Amino acid sequence: MLGPHAHPEVSLHTASLADYVECLDRGDLQGVADLMLDSARKLAAGGADFLVCPGNTIHQAFSMVEPASPLPWLHIAEVVASEAAARGYRRLGLTGTRWLVASNVYPERLALRGLELVRPSDDERDEMGRLIMDELVVGVIRPTTVEYFQTVIRSLQARNCDAVILGCTEIPLIIDDRNSPLPTLDSTRLLARAALWRAVGTAQ
Repeated sequence: MLGPHAHPEVSLHTASLADYVECLDRGDLQGVADLMLDSARKLAAGGADFLVCPGNTIHQAFSMVEPASPLPWLHIAEVVASEAAARGYRRLGLTGTRWLVASNVYPERLALRGLELVRPSDDERDEMGRLIMDELVVGVIRPTTVEYFQTVIRSLQARNCDAVILGCTEIPLIIDDRNSPLPTLDSTRLLARAALWRAVGTAQ
């Protein structure tokens, strides 16, 4: 799109993941929002034009962030919903951390486009969350973990889902269209693509 090795200018800021996890564990969404807004202010001061957050889970605090943010954001679930609608999917399964799966991050945004969301069972949600945080986040990849995610996706397929949202940055390390029982919507990759389009002023 831009020529060999070319890309828009990118600035990154994040608080420690431990700070976010501490807030999530105690259900402190205002604390999550405060961390996000601290990053937003620093990036705005650095000359950023707009913001993205590749972490699905912390979008739970988005409603607290957006009104106070110095810059506009792209919302990861809106990007996924747009792609799902464009592909003709109607009923989507969700994978991700236990915090995300239990939240309204995806149901609210999908419903605006008339799309249904199916959550895994509570036991599946909790085990996925454990595998993500204890293994994938720290770079541990086991065949049994791949198989577990495939089993969860098959159960979503049996509940008439026509695609699955990979709703965590680390899940695409082990699951993609090549080994998933359902077509995948890689939220991280879709958000990155939407950010590129926004940065270069190209319509989707």
